[in-house]
Amino acid sequence: MKIHGRCHCGELTYEAEVDPARVSICHCIDCQILTGTAYRVSVPAMAADFHLLSGAPRIYVKTAESGNARAQAFCGTCGTPIYASDLQHPAVYNLRTGAIAEHAALKPRRQIWCRSALDWVQNLDSMEMHEKG
Repeated sequence: MKIHGRCHCGELTYEAEVDPARVSICHCIDCQILTGTAYRVSVPAMAADFHLLSGAPRIYVKTAESGNARAQAFCGTCGTPIYASDLQHPAVYNLRTGAIAEHAALKPRRQIWCRSALDWVQNLDSMEMHEKG
């Protein structure tokens, strides 16, 4: 599936080819902190299929539980998270679905790091719902 993405302010734009069947939710503590919310939703794109069209992301390097250095790319102007990849030799870019124009078509198929999942995220249907804030 061809996708198009951009940060909130529009400084960074990109396009990629992704497999919608590979969308996942990560509940790890790092993703909770880096998103400022309960979990992160991502879809992988092979390096050959990911193309920055404008701008240059800022990179924050985090050390994963495995000990691997991971590049966390974001817009230096508005802060929108764009992707994570291997720091030295990125073969795959884990694109953050919130910045993808076609995000409604990217339904997660799996969840990882569920040991860190907040207990309420599995029961959102029981919450009061409003069309607008």
